[in-house]
Amino acid sequence: MRDVTYSMSISLDGYIVGPDSGFDWSAPDEDVFRFWIDEIRGVGVHLMGRRLYETMLYWETADQDPSLDAAMLEWTALWKPLPKVVFSTTLSEVQGNARLASGSPAEEIERLRAEPGEGEIAIGGATLAAEVAAAGLIDEYRAMVHPVLVGGGTPFFPRHERRVDLELVETRTFSSRVVYLRHRVVR
Repeated sequence: MRDVTYSMSISLDGYIVGPDSGFDWSAPDEDVFRFWIDEIRGVGVHLMGRRLYETMLYWETADQDPSLDAAMLEWTALWKPLPKVVFSTTLSEVQGNARLASGSPAEEIERLRAEPGEGEIAIGGATLAAEVAAAGLIDEYRAMVHPVLVGGGTPFFPRHERRVDLELVETRTFSSRVVYLRHRVVR
């Protein structure tokens, strides 16, 4: 069965964006960006909410920018063909290799797990991840922890009233002082 993973960059105090909706502090250096490129290779489909979808739209045409370096071109070549499912009540259409979700996140994940296919089912965006986590469907939490305190904003971890036991399966520290933490849900 395909794993459901939730990966985002977060501040040390646990936010994916600050109180001003800014996330400039999470801009990856070369090593971190290379890591994200390697990670996306294992993804079979990416589920995201409207805000993350709109942020990631840049990559649908980024390859037309002559100033992009080789790593950014490689990311674009991997991201553009990747199937994406967007959960939104306000969008009427999406671009690229994306489709609007027709069911709830739990229904979409159930359908995707039943279909033939390889690669992880990646979740992007805290609001969507909170709903998927509440349904008990996240298999792994992957946090790229940046050495900054932003003091509020959108939290990485969903705020719900249930305990989830985790097993640390991987760590990595980058020269930029960013720390990657990968935890698997204990079932």
